Amino acid sequence: MAAGIQTSNGKAFEYACVIALCEELDCGQKIIVEPSPQMDTAKKLYEAMEEEMKNSLDAAARAAVRIIKRLEPQLVEANGNSPLFFSLQADAAGIKGDVRDVLCQRKQNKWEVGLSCKHNHHAVKHSRLSSTIDFGQEWLGIPCSQDYFDKIVPLFHELRELRDSSKEAGTSALWSDIDGKAEKYYIPVLRAFMDELSKINRENTGIPEKLVKYLLGRYDFYKVITDDNNRTTRIEAINIAGTLNQSSGIQKSITKIPMLKMPTQFYHIDFKPNSNNTIEVVCDEGWQISMRIHSASSRVEPSLKFDVNLISLPSTVHTQIEPWDNDPDANRRQGLEIYAMKFF
Repeated sequence: MAAGIQTSNGKAFEYACVIALCEELDCGQKIIVEPSPQMDTAKKLYEAMEEEMKNSLDAAARAAVRIIKRLEPQLVEANGNSPLFFSLQADAAGIKGDVRDVLCQRKQNKWEVGLSCKHNHHAVKHSRLSSTIDFGQEWLGIPCSQDYFDKIVPLFHELRELRDSSKEAGTSALWSDIDGKAEKYYIPVLRAFMDELSKINRENTGIPEKLVKYLLGRYDFYKVITDDNNRTTRIEAINIAGTLNQSSGIQKSITKIPMLKMPTQFYHIDFKPNSNNTIEVVCDEGWQISMRIHSASSRVEPSLKFDVNLISLPSTVHTQIEPWDNDPDANRRQGLEIYAMKFF
């Protein structure tokens, strides 16, 4: 799937989740959907979807909310903390370490819970490498060494020269025109990255935990993942700080979500077998991370981007899969237009 289409589907799914939250939690409580540019954008993308895709997004979102409202009593039981606010976060929040897309808040008692919405993919934070980006400082709070920059700066400078010279000639340098781009750029950049990550780990403590916390963000959240082929929605509770699953007065969750155990050591950092653009980071406690580097554009730019996926999580992660068709209210549903008029 093209990156632009995946982004559009993802933002439309965020809007579908807001609609589903309003729909499922409209039980007499006051609900406020906060207006914002990102809400407007998501709404336009949602409304532009073909009816079949829109129906899939709606079904996936309703399945997610059916699970989450059973795990988060404060969504249903206000306990005097009204109204319930829903909002969408700007993309810039992710850069600052907040990967939540949809926020549900009760501002009187400062309670909130967030959803990270993924349409048919499991990717987490997307980060870049370049000649000026110090991933050690940004990700781990520990600056990269001069040796690291000595390895990568010439590579990115070469890419900058390719871009600039093509612009002067009135064209755009394309990655497809570069023979052996993996051997020239991907592999040496990834080797430098792995060497530096290993070096930082040898010389400091707590690096595996810092890496995971950087990739997952600074806040606990529910990861909501659609699976269109199987017509299911998967919910993963990323409960690192212990803020999920809070009671509301005497109302408690149907189950207790455990806190995730953080990794303490790296077992393996190397290229994925038979790959020239993907590395794997394997840690204790069941954490395994896949990091694929790519150009993120058809045109040559002096930076490369990571596509990061969590291949495995600790066995303690609370996970539920809800079939879309397991909707007890499907027959009485009055149509999303009513909710759109009421809340939007």
